[in-house]
Amino acid sequence: MKLDSTITAVVTGGASGLGEATARLLATHGVKVALFDVNVERGEAIAAELGGVFCKVDVTSNADVEAAFAKARAALGQERILVNCAGIGGGAAKTAARDRKTGEIREYPLENFERIIQVNLIGTFRCITKSAAGMLSLPPLADGERGAIVNTASVAAEDGQIGQAAYTASKAGVVGMNLVVARDLSSEGIRCNTILPGIFDTPLLARAPENVRASLALQVPFPSRLGQSDEFAQLALTMITCTYFNGEDVRLDGAIRMAPR
Repeated sequence: MKLDSTITAVVTGGASGLGEATARLLATHGVKVALFDVNVERGEAIAAELGGVFCKVDVTSNADVEAAFAKARAALGQERILVNCAGIGGGAAKTAARDRKTGEIREYPLENFERIIQVNLIGTFRCITKSAAGMLSLPPLADGERGAIVNTASVAAEDGQIGQAAYTASKAGVVGMNLVVARDLSSEGIRCNTILPGIFDTPLLARAPENVRASLALQVPFPSRLGQSDEFAQLALTMITCTYFNGEDVRLDGAIRMAPR
């Protein structure tokens, strides 16, 4: 896909981290960008800077997602690009555990599991199906392409650590549906790919103590540092612009393989 001012992109989670970096990179290529996020103040500021539009969206809400796509399309036109970066982590908790002091047996709080699945997996699919339906209304480009979708999973989808059952399940689900979505939409010229980031320097990790951040960086074989958001954006851009890139899930992790804990 050739990027220019005739192309519109929707980036979920676009007000910070991986989503913000991707939105900014797309904008440098002339793409009109709509940012979906819950952070109104920052989202509106970035959208104004990029000449785009901000839409307040909770991806677990059908009404929010419907309204956001309607607003974005009214302002910028039907999107040909969807980048799904909206997601949440989750406090580490074992599937079941025994308290070492009291011996009390605790089960994983199911409401936490459901919340993470709702945001990371179902929220991603909710945006995919809404965006793809809109892309189907577009005429194909010269090479037959109508659109490109990039999703965000995590290396946890393959290397889930102790206490990450919910997060890992949500991200493994994104990886699992990637090829199916690509196949479902292939006859209409819509591609789908997924990035599995490793340990990235995102706002979520920024809250960690410096010694924790340094320790995590040292676990990366090379380069031994945290990933940068613009590196994620570079891969997303390649997935969008290279028409033969389809149905792939790609780790972006400095060759790290996560230990059990």
